[in-house]
Amino acid sequence: MYVLCLLVIILLLGVSAAQMALQGEKAARGERDRQIAFQAAEEALVDAQNDIEGLPGAPGRSSLFAPGSAAGFADGCGEGGALGLCLPAAPEAPALWLSTDLDGAEGSSRAVPYGQFTGAVMQTGQGFLPSRRPRYLIELLPFHPPGAQAAAVTGGLATESYVYRITAIGFGAQESTQVVLQSYYRKEAAGAGP
Repeated sequence: MYVLCLLVIILLLGVSAAQMALQGEKAARGERDRQIAFQAAEEALVDAQNDIEGLPGAPGRSSLFAPGSAAGFADGCGEGGALGLCLPAAPEAPALWLSTDLDGAEGSSRAVPYGQFTGAVMQTGQGFLPSRRPRYLIELLPFHPPGAQAAAVTGGLATESYVYRITAIGFGAQESTQVVLQSYYRKEAAGAGP
């Protein structure tokens, strides 16, 4: 009887150790997947900045980002050549990036897939690669220089200079693993300083 009880205790310890090892492996896999999604979202932020700046030789749309111009930006985000270019939501509405489907299907989302306007390429697939291309939105916001009153332009975007809020989503090796990053980017006028 004593040997049987000792055998059951050893069996329970073995099962517990196996479960702990499996939990550790799942945690490591989840963290790796999150890192893949994070890196993909960072790449999308850089792609959006390149979209704004208009790299030489890229099939870009830098003319839509001319200083002082809101051309191409639309309520609820544009389509076609203005895909992903958004005017900000009304002050009482939730932020546009919260109400827009960033992770929707390729053709139905208002977000720009990685490389669409810059020609950049990203491998996707299995293993250590994202499950699909990251995406981004670019929102047009008024820029207020240091010392200027931020509330001076209320209810409109009439300004001489803009700043762009870029919201990017990256996907991990599993499509359900997603990371959303946001940055602000200001395009300097040609020959202008900070």
